[in-house]
Amino acid sequence: MKITVLGSGGWGTALAILLLDNGNDVTLWSFLEKEAQVLRETRENPMLKGVPLPEELKITTSMDVVADSELVVMATPSFAVRETARKAAPLLREDTLVVSVAKGIEKDTALCLTQIIEEELGGKGRVVALSGPSHAEEVGRRVPTGVVAASHDQAAAELVQDVFMSPRFRVYTNSDVLGVELGAALKNVLALCCGISDGMGLGDNTKALLMTRGMTEMARLGVALGGKKETFAGLSGMGDLIVTCTSMHSRNRRCGILIGQGKSVQEAMKEVGATVEGYYAALSAHQLAEKAGVEMPICQSAYRVLYERQPVQDVVGCLMNRDKKREVDESWI
Repeated sequence: MKITVLGSGGWGTALAILLLDNGNDVTLWSFLEKEAQVLRETRENPMLKGVPLPEELKITTSMDVVADSELVVMATPSFAVRETARKAAPLLREDTLVVSVAKGIEKDTALCLTQIIEEELGGKGRVVALSGPSHAEEVGRRVPTGVVAASHDQAAAELVQDVFMSPRFRVYTNSDVLGVELGAALKNVLALCCGISDGMGLGDNTKALLMTRGMTEMARLGVALGGKKETFAGLSGMGDLIVTCTSMHSRNRRCGILIGQGKSVQEAMKEVGATVEGYYAALSAHQLAEKAGVEMPICQSAYRVLYERQPVQDVVGCLMNRDKKREVDESWI
């Protein structure tokens, strides 16, 4: 299959290698010629150190390459998805399979990324979300990984499953696109929170509390917006939450650690040196929770730290001193 991966960051590059290993004709598209030149000359992505780029992997900055592609992977940061989809739309064939692999929610519209892509493509293509616990650094090294392909079009999801599946990369399918994408975006907010906890020197107990109750918040919002509760117990929910909250591969967790150690939000993001999706998702979670009338105290606390500059010590105190609650409340299911 002829495939173009739009986005030459770590994730896009790791998936390009995977798809090439699976016997496809793969081109990796970069937004910047300077970055493309580095990839061509060194045959290594600086974000995937020690992972050589196969000579068969083609690298370009020309969007024209999507015109002949049977499958296009949208692997740009979430903030660039709309612009990239808009540029690709006139060139895409009507039957092109478009796979969204970024994780986030659009800032002003609160739309999930597949919704943005579908809006910009104007009916062209079949759109599938691919998500799950999948650090690019590990996928690039061919570490066994499991993800989920979500689409309202079951045949499209199964085709993505066939194309991406390998002995080292297992793909499941799911029809709950909204639930899969919300889980993928919201876990980044909770990873920031867990990082802040680590940076403050709090313990494993605290992290377990944040992750468990954070999962409840994710599912509560997802169900209120039309997702399925069980999706959040799957790879794009619990799976991605675990890996992002516990690994130093996670930019969100690393950023949170720096904030917990006393750095400002902007200083922390600058030091991480790459997109911290949880920062943007915290604003979207705040807006969605207010609109849906859903209680999300942990995510709301993240919003106050990130956007209202509330000291992290104060936020911890507020969370721990909330009114008594029952652990299981069936009223929102």
